Amino acid sequence: MIIDLINWGFKALGEYLSAHVLTCLIPAFFIAGAIAVFINQSTVMKYFGAKANKWLAYTVASFSGAILAVCSCTILPLFAGIRQRGAGLGPAISFLYSGPAVNVLAVVYSARLLGIDLGIARGIGAVAFAYIIGLLLAFIFSKEEERLYPGDSDFNLHEEKKHPLWKITVYFAVMIVLLITASSIGLVIEIINVGGGKGELVLSGKILPTILAVFFLTATVWMSLLWYNRDERSQWMKETGKLAWKILPILLIGVFAAGIIKALLPQSIVQKWVGGNSLGNNMLASVFGALMYFSTLTEVPIVKALLDLGMGKGPALTLLLAGPSLSLPNMIVISRIIGIKRTGVYTAAVIVMSAFTGMMFGKIF
Repeated sequence: MIIDLINWGFKALGEYLSAHVLTCLIPAFFIAGAIAVFINQSTVMKYFGAKANKWLAYTVASFSGAILAVCSCTILPLFAGIRQRGAGLGPAISFLYSGPAVNVLAVVYSARLLGIDLGIARGIGAVAFAYIIGLLLAFIFSKEEERLYPGDSDFNLHEEKKHPLWKITVYFAVMIVLLITASSIGLVIEIINVGGGKGELVLSGKILPTILAVFFLTATVWMSLLWYNRDERSQWMKETGKLAWKILPILLIGVFAAGIIKALLPQSIVQKWVGGNSLGNNMLASVFGALMYFSTLTEVPIVKALLDLGMGKGPALTLLLAGPSLSLPNMIVISRIIGIKRTGVYTAAVIVMSAFTGMMFGKIF
């Protein structure tokens, strides 16, 4: 029994390493390292700091997932990067939830595979959750945040701007597109596999995103050499390495643990307990979604299979709202970045809001 559980843990770890580290996590770590080096702290404080315009800060953070096709683990280096540069807790949390949840591709895919009602509810719910949860944590921890970040009037707001804004904008836009295209290599294959495609279809699905990823990788390297000096590039590598060392080991331990939990909680048990639309059904779906790791888009065919086996629409929406944004590895790493207490409140907010939203949706539909 113990050996079987260990094998499940290593299987989950192997699948994660082969599917996500190269195409998702590595670009995300480099972007996070670049945020720490190339973006002025004053810029982050202006748009995401405690004294920033709240409407702008939460809107940008809550819709960020629309351009980031990332999972609950890939978002972590980016979250750590903006937090390290002084982003307020509320906007940072909105960004953390939005990154995996407000995914246009996933919302469209949900509507096509699960029905237009679930697709629309997922999209609206994810954006609303990003706003509400960010504001909730900002309110609960406002006094502690004020002690940690006493204001926007210190010397950091007057940092000298070393590079023109247009260069920084173009540079980060290219790296974000690199992240999206690299991630799309796996996404295309997942969609094809769900549709039953094999062989040449899978190969053709790889070609375009691979070519684009290589192009944008080359563009990133070229701009790095042309626009930034050796010291800046060296600092970029150091910051990237520090973030990877801080996050990656804990993340891999969490993935291993999630594989064991998945073996202990097989889908047959979940299917048995989420067929109705009671609060208990939805809470179980929410907790299950929060603990399990779903790579981008894979939650959709899993929910489809559960619906076919009798899962209620309420728990289905609950799983779609809680699953992509949380996972056991995700929670472990977040606690290292913002502390156990904040992580607990964030996790509880996602679980409870997802369960109640799913239950209300189930009663209507």
